[in-house]
Amino acid sequence: MAFSEDIKTKTYRAGVALPTQFIFVTMAADGQVDPTGVGARADGVLLTTATAVDEAVAVAYDGRVMVKAGGTIARGGPVSANASGLGVASATTNIILGRALEAAVVNQIFTVELERAGNIQP
Repeated sequence: MAFSEDIKTKTYRAGVALPTQFIFVTMAADGQVDPTGVGARADGVLLTTATAVDEAVAVAYDGRVMVKAGGTIARGGPVSANASGLGVASATTNIILGRALEAAVVNQIFTVELERAGNIQP
């Protein structure tokens, strides 16, 4: 069962409508957050949604957080983002955003231990 634990959060402004909770987001040059792109670094996981641009959103940047899966994830495996910011199994050229604490399939909410270093998958 997915859970959140020991999380640290920050408040940002949405750069686009963010209707899906628990996706990876990245701060853009304008200081607002958008869904993280394929294999890119993330500033955290979206905890609240936004129906419009410039709404305040809460983002978890550390701890164990819930993430929505964009594919099949193995327990203990490295997690990256897809084009929509959903958590996917990390490919060799992707930035690792965390480790899956449980297995998941597409559209399932699962728990990820966030990794702030953002290393490339070996």
